[in-house]
Amino acid sequence: MLKQVSIYAENKKGTMQVITGILLEENINILGSVTNDSAEYGIIRMVVSEPEKAVKALEKAGFLCRMQDVLGVEVEDEVGNLHKLLVALSESNISVDYIYLSFNRESGKPVMVIHTEDIEEVEMCVAAKGFSLL
Repeated sequence: MLKQVSIYAENKKGTMQVITGILLEENINILGSVTNDSAEYGIIRMVVSEPEKAVKALEKAGFLCRMQDVLGVEVEDEVGNLHKLLVALSESNISVDYIYLSFNRESGKPVMVIHTEDIEEVEMCVAAKGFSLL
């Protein structure tokens, strides 16, 4: 299981640069990220090297943050492997809230970062279906 930092930020020019600058100052590596925006605010979801430290630094700078558990599922870098993972989840009646891509720096393989309602149950299901978890 991984910890994800969700940052609620105003949708304006330079906001992402401010966030990445804070992480740089704290020597925190961004391992995977996705941004969802609306007219005024956005949610930036990140898996980072030190999530607790990131939340503390970002909150000190005035950002509203939340830490959540997510799954990191390593897949082979081959055509159709994301589809296989999604089929395995569907067959187990698991609904995915959102998914984004990262990669394992040690193995070089893609890692799908997944958020679902019951992370622990999904973790057991995915492992039982033969997928590698981080």
